[in-house]
Amino acid sequence: MAKIPVLVVAILLVHCWFGSAEAEYVKYRDPKQPLNVRIRDLMNRMSLEEKIGQMTQIDRSVASAEVMKKYFIGSVLSGGGSVPKKQASAEDWINMVNDFQKGCLSTRLGIPMIYGIDAVHGHNNVYKATIFPHNIANIEILNMDKNQDPELVKRIGAATALEVRATGIPYVFAPCIAVCRDPRWGRCFESYSEDPRLVQAMTEIISGLQGDIPANSRKGVPFVAGRKNVAACSKHYVGDGGTTKGINENNTVINRHGLLSVHMAGYYTSIIKGVSTVMISYSSWNGVKMHANHELITGFLKNTLRFRGFVISDWQGIDRITSPPHANYSYSIQTGISAGIDMIMVPYNYTEFIDGLTYQVKNKIIPMSRIDDAVKRILRVKFVMGLFENPLADKSLVNELGSQEHRDLAREAVRRSLVLLKNGESADKPLLPLPKKAKKILVAGSHADNLGYQCGGWTIEWQGLSGNNITSGTTILSAIKKTIDPDTKIVYKENPDANFVKSNDFSYAIVVVGEHPYAETFGDSLNLTIPEPGPSTIYNVCGAVKCVVVVISGRPVVIEPYLESIDALVAAWLPGTEGQGVADVLFGDYGFTGKLSRTWFKTVDQLPMNVGDAHYDPLFPFGFGLTTKPNNKAT
Repeated sequence: MAKIPVLVVAILLVHCWFGSAEAEYVKYRDPKQPLNVRIRDLMNRMSLEEKIGQMTQIDRSVASAEVMKKYFIGSVLSGGGSVPKKQASAEDWINMVNDFQKGCLSTRLGIPMIYGIDAVHGHNNVYKATIFPHNIANIEILNMDKNQDPELVKRIGAATALEVRATGIPYVFAPCIAVCRDPRWGRCFESYSEDPRLVQAMTEIISGLQGDIPANSRKGVPFVAGRKNVAACSKHYVGDGGTTKGINENNTVINRHGLLSVHMAGYYTSIIKGVSTVMISYSSWNGVKMHANHELITGFLKNTLRFRGFVISDWQGIDRITSPPHANYSYSIQTGISAGIDMIMVPYNYTEFIDGLTYQVKNKIIPMSRIDDAVKRILRVKFVMGLFENPLADKSLVNELGSQEHRDLAREAVRRSLVLLKNGESADKPLLPLPKKAKKILVAGSHADNLGYQCGGWTIEWQGLSGNNITSGTTILSAIKKTIDPDTKIVYKENPDANFVKSNDFSYAIVVVGEHPYAETFGDSLNLTIPEPGPSTIYNVCGAVKCVVVVISGRPVVIEPYLESIDALVAAWLPGTEGQGVADVLFGDYGFTGKLSRTWFKTVDQLPMNVGDAHYDPLFPFGFGLTTKPNNKAT
């Protein structure tokens, strides 16, 4: 009996504690409070441990609710191919993200984490998502003189945001606003153009991803419209597309004026549009690693351009300040944080980073003011996004993933991105559009019936994949079969020999060849040749029958040696999952309108060569593209 009063007292104490907690007014939790008031109130409550946790981003493979809670982790990411399980559904993603988030919400202050993912041509890590053309397929060259609105890329951004939100994720590492000045670079397909004006114009995708920034917004302050939008990330700051010989992560040798006028151009407009985050480049500028460049990160980006979002490193970016990477991690932490990087994409050994940074702050190697600046920026983005009000994802948008509306949009993007480089021997004898009705046609080439090849790198896996079972979509061969007249016989042979072609009396042939998927350094190439059997297929087929060659590639490739034997030539870039868009234009349901967003060289010896150069002598110049009129009666 003596225990009963003690139990009653305990219950009363708990009740009183909860009652007082509910009654306590906490400014940072009040969405009606001004943004800076909320930030200041929360920061005043945070310990050093909690602040450093906010600056730490870890990969989902090492994350758990317990880790998030114990180390106050501020962000989780999926690297390329890092998924909850193979062919994970939208619900699988939501459940995973929410599990991590619940760990954060159970902490003393309940600061939500922000989950980030590479969504560089649609929600490209996710099974059954719509995969849009890569950035190299620049939709259409904009009429710069008329200030044409790049409406299509904005719609792609909005569709991508919906598909990302459908999986419970609120943050994307996109857009890439690199200005690729040398196609030998393995990331050239992630760049919109060699022309900085065009890259600037295409930053309109930020307004699609994040929503239109209100007219009265302060310049540099991040903006995310709501739960159907995502925080964006302009990358890779700065000069990543200008490295010597296009070598990935290498050195960009250019004077300050050149850097600011060519490579910085997209960042000016990104900040005006309210981009939430900026990712630092692995590359160097005149020998100084960008992850260590205080002048450009703090001095120019934060102080001159007045960027108020947060700056994030690339994957193990601070590790690569030293050579070899991670050779002196203490130095890397000090240099990267001191340069002005706010969040570190660790992504695995987070305790080493947390312990190292904590030691340096406690020993006054890194001042507390630098930590406060970083955390203030991270919290600003989280408050602006509404993460404190809506930290957990729901399933209300799951049907947006791979929706027919988005696939139709991607198909439109494919149609508008195709560039017709040659069409018959003369203008009065064009081969395209092709007749839908013919006795017998040949479709050949390694890329005609390979969904993975036509999507390229950064699709399901970091380096991309081969095959047709990687995700949902339509191969070019399947699209051709759906488009031609039912009475037209179609023969598909991946690599036919010349005798086969000559002996079959084909009306015409469609040859689809190109590069194999790659990403980043794995795509660096000094020769830029189409791999075999591509060239053999071109020779065998085009030497025996009228042919159109469709090139699937992430950049211009060596094509001049084959040009004479080719009747019609189409640059299809990396069109993504909606191969029907290719057939739409080949057979005249829509006309060719696309223009080259970058120069097509004759030989690699000319490189680098960009529009405006003194030695400019291209095979096809920047902005080139033949046009055809729609012919819906193509028979």
